Amino acid sequence: MENTTPEPKQYSEAEASEWVRSQFQAANKYLAEQGILPERVLTKDSRYLVPYLAVWKFETKDRKNLWLINGDVPTDIVGEKAAPSARDAMKHFALQWQLKAEAIMRDEKMAQDPEQMRYARYLIERAEGIYAATEDKQLWQNEG
Repeated sequence: MENTTPEPKQYSEAEASEWVRSQFQAANKYLAEQGILPERVLTKDSRYLVPYLAVWKFETKDRKNLWLINGDVPTDIVGEKAAPSARDAMKHFALQWQLKAEAIMRDEKMAQDPEQMRYARYLIERAEGIYAATEDKQLWQNEG
């Protein structure tokens, strides 16, 4: 049987930079919508897997650090205490999304709603994808 999965698009450095910039803007917008004021992004701790996801480490105005994930995944945040590294943050998000999906599927009313079930499947797919990325040793070669 022939593999018909298309090869992922190769991004030029300029395209990748533009993608990262747009995700950074979206991350800042999300934080503002949540009432969180970022002071700065800690780029040395942040990670990008263009064009799939970005994991940002922000320091807030009140000197707290948090992780934000966005891209082709649900935008979500977690405090640094729950996840000391980008890889740990990704594992945390994967688990949280699996739990959210399970709660939707177990809720009798939500389980009857096709939109909620689509959302649950979306959460599961993204959770499995980012968890798989945390296990890909090639992606984390330069981690301590």
